[in-house]
Amino acid sequence: MNTDKVSGTEGYAEMADYLVQQWQEISFEEHHAAVLHLLPVSPARVLDIGSGIGSDAAAFAAMGHRVVAVEPVSELRLPGIALHDSALITWLDDSLPDLSLLSVRNETFDLIMLSAVWMHLDELQRQCAMPRLASLMNASATLILSLRHGPVPAGRRMFDVSAAETIELAAQQNLEPVLHIEAASIQKLNQQSGVTWTRLAFRRATS
Repeated sequence: MNTDKVSGTEGYAEMADYLVQQWQEISFEEHHAAVLHLLPVSPARVLDIGSGIGSDAAAFAAMGHRVVAVEPVSELRLPGIALHDSALITWLDDSLPDLSLLSVRNETFDLIMLSAVWMHLDELQRQCAMPRLASLMNASATLILSLRHGPVPAGRRMFDVSAAETIELAAQQNLEPVLHIEAASIQKLNQQSGVTWTRLAFRRATS
């Protein structure tokens, strides 16, 4: 896939060398402390969208989960494949909102993770992507995503996406929030810039 045609990936290929190093220094447990209690305990099917260099995918694989890691930026995906050589990880050059390559696999998942992805999609793309994500969730699946708030790094494409809008889009797919947390960034540069994050998790409504 040509990353020039994937909106939302702007700036990542150019910064890949720096990001590969930076992301390896982030602890999975620290980064995802707020949602650890929502992760599957038994071996499960995990979809990691916007996988970057695969740090989260590798952590899930280490837990015994089978992971489909979706990353459209080859400058991140290829180092990720080299760093995290695991039979439990399948890499796909795919992207939201369509996830066209994933469509032909006819899979559903127990957990779908979008870390720092959703705010790269514009309003129409978000409206198209939420039904697509819901269609990939099995009956008891959890969808976890994060929203970035604050200054946009130079060369990146991001939108100021509210939790309220995201919850409403999810509700239209019969998904209800089971987690809603506002928190500061764990990265020092982001802290200095005033970046904050919203963490949301959804499951299918039971009534």
